[in-house]
Amino acid sequence: MDLTETRIGSEPIYEGSFVTISRDTVRLPNGNEGQRVVIRHPGAACVLAETADGEIVFVRQWRYALGAPLLELPAGKLDAGEDPAACALRELAEETPYAAERAELIATFYTAPGFCDEKMYLYRAANVSKTSTLQPDRDEFVETVLLTRNEVRRALENNEIQDGKTLIALQHWLLQEAV
Repeated sequence: MDLTETRIGSEPIYEGSFVTISRDTVRLPNGNEGQRVVIRHPGAACVLAETADGEIVFVRQWRYALGAPLLELPAGKLDAGEDPAACALRELAEETPYAAERAELIATFYTAPGFCDEKMYLYRAANVSKTSTLQPDRDEFVETVLLTRNEVRRALENNEIQDGKTLIALQHWLLQEAV
């Protein structure tokens, strides 16, 4: 079965500094027309960083859209032309006192494919050390939180971690233990 929807028109709704929103008219697989609202996003990178003491580096930050803080792994949007691995390392160093020698790709996934084309690159940091001298962006306020494996498990059991990219990364991390 051909599931392809073909864009036959597009109306801009919003053009921002890093996302655009459009209302597209599409030709559906059955030949009819439909409407789709789409958010275009440059992509993002997320990093799972484990210290030499076996603690995972998290950030707690206010998420305005939710009206609440979330406990998340360091992450951020890709700059134009930026390598996702470099972005992951930059975000770790900007948002926390930690840096890493390199980033190893774990997975890629789409964050909300029903209405957004944001692709997330999930990395694991290698050789993590508390050596960063970078600072968060001027409009970014984050608190570094370190959790052990048992504390991560408790936080998951208590629904204290609700961020999708963080849940995916922790699933990979915890599954490594089972292997």
